[in-house]
Amino acid sequence: MNTELLQKKITELKELVINSGIETSGELEQLESKIRSSSKTEIAWKQVELARHPDRPYALDYINLIFENFTELHGDRFYGDDAAIVGGLAFLDGRPVTVLGNQKGRTLKENVRRNHGMANPEGYRKALRLAKEAEKFRRPIITFVDTAGAYPGLGAEERGIGEAIARNLRDFSQLKTPIVCIIIGEGGSGGALGICIGDKIYMLENAIYSVISPEGCASILLRDSGRAKDAAAMLRITSADLLAFNVINGVIEEPPGGAHTDPEAAAASIKKILLADLADLASRNPAVLIRYRNQKIRKIGHWNES
Repeated sequence: MNTELLQKKITELKELVINSGIETSGELEQLESKIRSSSKTEIAWKQVELARHPDRPYALDYINLIFENFTELHGDRFYGDDAAIVGGLAFLDGRPVTVLGNQKGRTLKENVRRNHGMANPEGYRKALRLAKEAEKFRRPIITFVDTAGAYPGLGAEERGIGEAIARNLRDFSQLKTPIVCIIIGEGGSGGALGICIGDKIYMLENAIYSVISPEGCASILLRDSGRAKDAAAMLRITSADLLAFNVINGVIEEPPGGAHTDPEAAAASIKKILLADLADLASRNPAVLIRYRNQKIRKIGHWNES
């Protein structure tokens, strides 16, 4: 029985209680509380499923739908090229921009090449190289975030994955050019943060953003990997949650059923936001952009005791 039907039955029971004079309000309140908790769990897990949907548009899908003349650039000039992060030059209604994004694969072969969108250190160093180039030529930066996290393999650790992400956090916060970040699917921990420091951060309606995956949280904190759905609700990873916490600037609506049902409509919604924000951000003094960008970062997680 779904939560809507249960809620309807409780409403009927309440009317029966009022008419009969029987005192059961305490039991009904407990039942309603359980239903609300169950509903939150269902909503959170539904968004996790949609964020991971295999047909969901990826970074290159949006890049091809939103921008003109995208030219991909490769390599970090230190070790090699990482296909898990794509980046290059493009035009947004005639405005030159630099575009970065996590890229997953559609097929097994492509997922092996792109490492399921989980970047190695060279991916983050490539992203920073292109971002520095954008700053030099005063091009706005747009990033599309969609990764379960940075790759935790031995080679990545040996080549300094932690240092690469930390350097991106520091340097992206100081770039003298507008940055707009869009979380289009999964925003997983430091792997997402490596290209998600910006003046404006948005999430698609069914995207998620979290310090750890629901499965990881369930295994570590709940001691039960089967409780991933409960962990998803506890982590508060939905776009509505992140907007309420002021971590993001806004939520971009998706077509009914998710972005994969109408990628063109989803891309049009993103483009509308980008055009409006870049027109505003490009007119501001770079020093002012940096100041407000850093103020926004420092406010995340800040709270006061009453």
